[in-house]
Amino acid sequence: MIDADVIVVGTGIAGLSFALKMAARGRRVAVLTKKDRAESNTNYAQGGIACVTSDTDDFESHVRDTLAAGDGLCREEVVREIVRDGPARIHDLVTLGLLFSTDASGAYDLGREGGHSERRILHVKDMTGRAVERALLQAVADSPLIELREHVCVVDLITEAKLNPGVHSDRVLGLYAYDVHARRVDTWRAPAVVLATGGAGQVYQFTTNPDIATGDGLAVAWRAGVPVANMEFIQFHPTSLFSADGERFLISEAVRGEGAVLKDLSMRPFMADFHPQGDLAPRDIVARAIDAVMKASGARHVWLDLTHHSEDYLRDRFPQIFAACDRQGINPAHDPIPVVPAAHYTCGGIVTSVAAQTELPGLYACGEVANTGLHGANRLASNSLLEAVVMAHRGSAALESYLQARNAPLPKLPDWVAGDAHDSDEQVVLTHNWDELRRTMWDYVGIVRTTKRLERARTRIRTLAREIHEYYWNFTIDRRLLELRNLVVVAELVVESALRRRESRGLHYTLDYPGKIDAADTCLTRTNRAM
Repeated sequence: MIDADVIVVGTGIAGLSFALKMAARGRRVAVLTKKDRAESNTNYAQGGIACVTSDTDDFESHVRDTLAAGDGLCREEVVREIVRDGPARIHDLVTLGLLFSTDASGAYDLGREGGHSERRILHVKDMTGRAVERALLQAVADSPLIELREHVCVVDLITEAKLNPGVHSDRVLGLYAYDVHARRVDTWRAPAVVLATGGAGQVYQFTTNPDIATGDGLAVAWRAGVPVANMEFIQFHPTSLFSADGERFLISEAVRGEGAVLKDLSMRPFMADFHPQGDLAPRDIVARAIDAVMKASGARHVWLDLTHHSEDYLRDRFPQIFAACDRQGINPAHDPIPVVPAAHYTCGGIVTSVAAQTELPGLYACGEVANTGLHGANRLASNSLLEAVVMAHRGSAALESYLQARNAPLPKLPDWVAGDAHDSDEQVVLTHNWDELRRTMWDYVGIVRTTKRLERARTRIRTLAREIHEYYWNFTIDRRLLELRNLVVVAELVVESALRRRESRGLHYTLDYPGKIDAADTCLTRTNRAM
């Protein structure tokens, strides 16, 4: 059994920020990540962090933009608190050594992205996530109170109710985690666990997310009885680089912020047909517009044209994007870029307070895995990294209060019992189930939905869930099995939430219910689920 004061699962901006904040309070923190420490959704974030730092901008403008993008489902008090706290948290990152891009005058070189009425995106060229990750990892390495374990996958939470069924009050006691290299499940004991595992883009066949985005925290919390909300709102990024091999490299919204134009295959600009903000409309609108243009013409992609910029400018401002295009034989200064939408961000998640607290005492959730009420039905561009750093700061204060109030020793936790499980000689089953699940979600639970498609998806996913459940209990676990087990839970939650929302709002658009009804969250609990 391994002890810590706090266990943080995930090494993106949310998890590392939370760990640093708790270490600064004198707590021993164990940080677990299932791959290399730098492998996270944060590392792939290109655009930047939305924050009011300019004299020409103000909090009210940022709040209005966020509320407009969220299409009636944002919690306004949460939006205001997170937007207001942004500048102080940016200062924290700068103090760690993060250097945002500046202009010739030395002021921040602020970008503009879809849905924003002002330039307010702090960035490090088109490598903001990587720069943030590097600064945080260095600070974590310098902290004697933080132990970071790589290639360790969370299996399930250990709670009071699991150890003592029938208890009147529940709380977190630790978790089981699979050590990939040692091929064993360890018991980790701690009075508090922070889930900062990111989103679940891998539940779809085409995604901008890395292969770690398998909804682990969402599934782990759900199995522990924690409510989730608004899982139907999966954001499809409008512009990912189209390639025949199925890979989808993100083309940052900042490109359109610098004047790039979406065009159909005949090179006619089309976004003015769909929204007054044209190419800088909110993401849900741009993704549906591209989807409509592609379906109307039978095209496999549309064009993103930024040939009005020089090659020198593009190489300097968007080095990652330029290099990715170059690998496909495209020079963005001379050639339009073929783009398509791809699954990108999970706007719903584990229900938390504005202090990252869940309904389960001792369990906290931070970053994309959580549903705070900031994003509503559609996330405003570059609000995700902002939310992560603000909620890590707020959550650490709440967690410290919790630890001080619960100073009693924890009970001894049982070791993991593998039972009669044995190594599988049917790994091909996992591969087939993995592929079928992701294709089902892409075909039936995509940008435009219908009740019939959702019901078909639910039927197929239920069958897959039964097969995966049986496989899990009969064979020894590995990382791939754990991820598939979690993905099928996420798929069920997304489909069930989508079937319950009988309207079209934000990222959930259904042909059967094209209008809006009264705005309300779709909250799923273990008692009201119909799965």
